[in-house]
Amino acid sequence: MHTSIVIADDHPLMLRGLTDFLSSKGFQIVGSAQDGNTAYNLIVKLKPDIAILDIRMPHKTGLEIAEACKKNNLPTKIILITFDKEEELYEQAKACNVYGYILKEFAVEEIEICIKNALNNKPYFSEEIASYLNHNSNNKPADLELLTKSESKIVKLISENKTSQEIAEELSISVRTVDKHRSNIVSKLNLDNKPTSLSIWASLNKQHL
Repeated sequence: MHTSIVIADDHPLMLRGLTDFLSSKGFQIVGSAQDGNTAYNLIVKLKPDIAILDIRMPHKTGLEIAEACKKNNLPTKIILITFDKEEELYEQAKACNVYGYILKEFAVEEIEICIKNALNNKPYFSEEIASYLNHNSNNKPADLELLTKSESKIVKLISENKTSQEIAEELSISVRTVDKHRSNIVSKLNLDNKPTSLSIWASLNKQHL
């Protein structure tokens, strides 16, 4: 089956460009919108696999749509695209458990891999935005000090998008042990129990692992 996608952006050229590009790659664009209300209504009605949303749109922002989808347990995976490099927006996006956060100038290069990661329940955050926000920070997050050496190894492998099975094979331990470590790490880092939370945290702190 084709992956169903809704795209929303109040810039007509960006909207058309993404639609044409993803259609040429075999994705099924089931709806498009130039404002947040229309985009959210399309998501509720069509329940697409993926929704690619501009952060700043009239009536409802991409973040507000992501929050509403999270609150109402909608199955659509949200990918946000933006020109903004504001840390506050970035942190809000993480809190909404979105599956992607991409700068528009790199959208064509990154959107396809972002979609494929999302379909495999692996979040994708543009390295460009992470590097931009962290370029002045050389200190490890304090939370890392809470982890044991074994837990730190596992977080590093999670940041490389490895599954529990792959981690178990690499470290010569059982999958059950890996999952127990993951549970302990989530507790120590005070993350919620969403499947993507630890992956997002590991991805964002990859340079410190």
